[in-house]
Amino acid sequence: MSQTKSSALLIAGVDEVGRGPLAGPVVTAAVILDPNNPIVGLMDSKVLTEAKREALFPEIQQKALAWSIGRCEVEEIDEHNILQATMIAMQRAVAGLKITPHKVLVDGNRAPDFGIPAAAIVKGDQSEVAISAASIIAKVTRDREMVAMDLIYPGYGLAKHKGYPTKDHIAALEKLGVTKIHRRSFGPVKRLLAATQ
Repeated sequence: MSQTKSSALLIAGVDEVGRGPLAGPVVTAAVILDPNNPIVGLMDSKVLTEAKREALFPEIQQKALAWSIGRCEVEEIDEHNILQATMIAMQRAVAGLKITPHKVLVDGNRAPDFGIPAAAIVKGDQSEVAISAASIIAKVTRDREMVAMDLIYPGYGLAKHKGYPTKDHIAALEKLGVTKIHRRSFGPVKRLLAATQ
């Protein structure tokens, strides 16, 4: 068994959740799946129901050879910009793996420098199961966090829209003001802050 694992090509799938929201962190995950312990039903987290994602989340954690979360907080997003913050979060996710993969596959059109071979795959969360697994881990992690944030910052609807710029979220921002979990570098928040100064 150990020979199979050591000789097999270890592929880490990496995906992010939370580039578009006005609030909360950008969360990434890296997952190395076990070819000898397959998981049925892996696909892009966005097309799965919440119940299916929640069911797959612990199964991925249990069956994967390794998994890790990486993130960048709101302050880092505002400091670096969302693209750079996403790349940093991806690097943190891969660095946090207990096993070093031979190659990293990233969902999207660019991959940061991991210090190991990597490739970016557009719509990779639809074609690579390791990326699909990473998208599920990242999305469930971030969604749960935004539900928790909804209790700390009531009235914004964070549990419902997860921080994305919906009409209700914009209206709540205009009524209640900007919190410390809102991204000040993002247009709607930036404009609101400028208008209230």
